[in-house]
Amino acid sequence: MNNFAKPGSRPNIIFYFSDQQRWDTMGCYGQTLPVTPNLDRIAAQGTLFTGAFTCQPVCGPARACLQTGQYATSSGCFTNGISLPLGAKTIARYFDSAGYDTAYVGKWHLASDREANKYETSAVPEERRGGYKDYWMAADVLEFTSHGYNGYVFDKDCNKVNFTGYRADCINNYAIDYVRNHGQERPFFMFVSQIEPHHQNDRNRFEGPDGSKRRFADYAVPGDLAGTGGDWRENYPDYLGCCAALDANVGRLFDSLEDCGMLDNTIFVYTSDHGSHFCTRNGEYKRACHDGCTHIPMIVRGPGFMGGNVIDELVSLIDMPATLLDCGGIDVPEHFHGRPLGRMINENGAGAGVGAGAGAGAGTGAGAGAGSGTGAVWDDSVFIQISESHVGRCVRTKKWKYSVRADADGWAVPGADVYYEDFLYDLENDPHEKTNLAKSPAHAADRSALAKKLTDHMARAGEAPPTILPSRDE
Repeated sequence: MNNFAKPGSRPNIIFYFSDQQRWDTMGCYGQTLPVTPNLDRIAAQGTLFTGAFTCQPVCGPARACLQTGQYATSSGCFTNGISLPLGAKTIARYFDSAGYDTAYVGKWHLASDREANKYETSAVPEERRGGYKDYWMAADVLEFTSHGYNGYVFDKDCNKVNFTGYRADCINNYAIDYVRNHGQERPFFMFVSQIEPHHQNDRNRFEGPDGSKRRFADYAVPGDLAGTGGDWRENYPDYLGCCAALDANVGRLFDSLEDCGMLDNTIFVYTSDHGSHFCTRNGEYKRACHDGCTHIPMIVRGPGFMGGNVIDELVSLIDMPATLLDCGGIDVPEHFHGRPLGRMINENGAGAGVGAGAGAGAGTGAGAGAGSGTGAVWDDSVFIQISESHVGRCVRTKKWKYSVRADADGWAVPGADVYYEDFLYDLENDPHEKTNLAKSPAHAADRSALAKKLTDHMARAGEAPPTILPSRDE
């Protein structure tokens, strides 16, 4: 249990989730245009994680990881179109048992199955909401019930609720309504799941607010996109417009928290499910090991996270469920795969060092490791499972990116017994991942060491250690 949640003053917790947002869209990560002034200010007040990565670069699986605290292969939700198991002990149910009100707003994406039980454009029944029971204003697949402007969601009683205006604004309005109408006798946990800056599926383009193309026309081309094909040239200004709209809405939500006297006792988390490589690494936007779709923003502000900390250690989206429970003073279950990130910050609010294997208690300073109930230790790498486009596994350190793929259908099976080396990048010398060293004889020893690190991660995630064979010619 952490040292943030004191008896009688448990914090409210808001998890604000974007969809398909690259880390470098934000000023605090180096974006030069004024896209995210509110989030930049929040990062300066709280804690910025510069090395945050998704654990699964696909919408539904990433969300299942957040709700269950387990990698997608453990929850069973390894592709889109696999519903969250009914009765799964989700973070909402842990918060409910601890006396928190639970609220969900926006995109759910965990109710529908590919073959049956389709709720893409209809109300999600209560038993398929993952335990969020006090407030619900959501659609299972929000991109099917709306466009950049106008659409509908469903309320707690399964009533259709139409909205008119820019989608991110309208979804945020529901979060503001909840904050303003919430009685303060009980703390709340609210999950706000925006779909921006995800592309609009049926139109195959990004839909920023009107004027985005002019407002953000003078952008600097991200290094990984420079000199490539893809569709970023026609879409990047609108993509940044979507991100700017999210930032403005975060500002409005903070104003409401302050007006209601809740800001000082609210922990606010901002992150994304994955990024976007704009069809430069494969035929779409994600489902690849490259940083363009795996490196995500991550900011936390509130009790225990104040002080303008900058944490450069590598952290994962899989750490978020443990972090959220820890923030609420809830013991982290043994089966959770992540670690409470508050324990990387010492009692003075300064960035804590990482001590592999150190099992120190919460927030006790440099070397603080995973505490009781996490079954994990601080590591120098993050682990990523990849599905749908292929069955893949990836490990990233500060220096290396190493990824393998199996001869298997990424839509049909969660894993494999045999993988082949697919990518190796020297990130210190090739930060934009332009030169693949997977077949380089000079890097055989590096690949061998990284293969061991990768299989260790797989074992901790509950996967059987596979055989990894050398890369093959296509």
